[in-house]
Amino acid sequence: MPERKDTFVQFDPRELLPPGALLAVLLLHRLVPTHPGYRVKELPYFTNFIYILIGGFAFWIILGLFKTKVRERLAFKAGFYTAGFLLLGLYDLITIKANVLPGLYFPAPERIIGVFVKDWLFILQCLVYSLRLLLGGFFLGAFLGVLTGTLIGWSRRFNYWIMPFIRIVGPIPSTAWIPIALVIFFKPTDASLFLIALGVWFPTTVLTGSGIMNVQKSYFEVSSTLGAGALRNILSIALPGAAPNVFSGLFNGTSACFLTLMAAEMIGCKFGIGWYINWQRETLAYSNVYAALIVIAVTFSLLITLQFKIRNKVLAWQKGTIRW
Repeated sequence: MPERKDTFVQFDPRELLPPGALLAVLLLHRLVPTHPGYRVKELPYFTNFIYILIGGFAFWIILGLFKTKVRERLAFKAGFYTAGFLLLGLYDLITIKANVLPGLYFPAPERIIGVFVKDWLFILQCLVYSLRLLLGGFFLGAFLGVLTGTLIGWSRRFNYWIMPFIRIVGPIPSTAWIPIALVIFFKPTDASLFLIALGVWFPTTVLTGSGIMNVQKSYFEVSSTLGAGALRNILSIALPGAAPNVFSGLFNGTSACFLTLMAAEMIGCKFGIGWYINWQRETLAYSNVYAALIVIAVTFSLLITLQFKIRNKVLAWQKGTIRW
């Protein structure tokens, strides 16, 4: 008979750290009086911070009731989460409780939460608009980057003619091309797509070409001996062998396209999350700026996580080797 597995994983004392930190922040926020100089009347969502802390505490406790690798993962990350919660409490203390920082530029957590409560739909619309530009430029730049990298890595003739151009144009930041892109393209959205694609294209091209050139020539010799043509060698040997470099280029390109998107929207576009940040900054609504920055950070983290999962799935043969 097969052995019966335990329903619950073994208790790890580290699991108590995050809820303990949340409880400390909750007590700090509830017991320490608000500074008299802080304009509490402008905080219609004052109690939302308390509700979120209580909800986070209950959520963490409920997670502890379940089995699976979730608890093990949370226990491993317990120190990081604890530090994050304590930093949140510290920020709450030096803003609304001590009024050390100017409230205009460093709003209390209640104000940032209030932005999500009031403007979540408009922020979501801006994010969707930005993601359309981001993903369109990313896939265009990734396709052209892999294609160009394959050409310079496979063909000496293409390497001779294209590589000098890449060395000259590639290192120039995409944001430096904004004035020229706005002149060449009639629509700011088209200029943004071009700039985002350019930011992804350069690292993807360089790393794809480098990866193909580092594939052992003996593989191609054996494949050619068995009757494979150039296209078959590229698709079956060159690109799979260069796949780790290709993903590295895509990761670097993701960071570059986010930077380019924010800069392009702040200058040319009339909508989007970057435009929203610039608009709120001009009106001195820094709580909205912080809320938009949180949305960008979460979105970027999710996209990178998705890329890593795809990378791990495609490069399952790398298991056991050193990866970043």
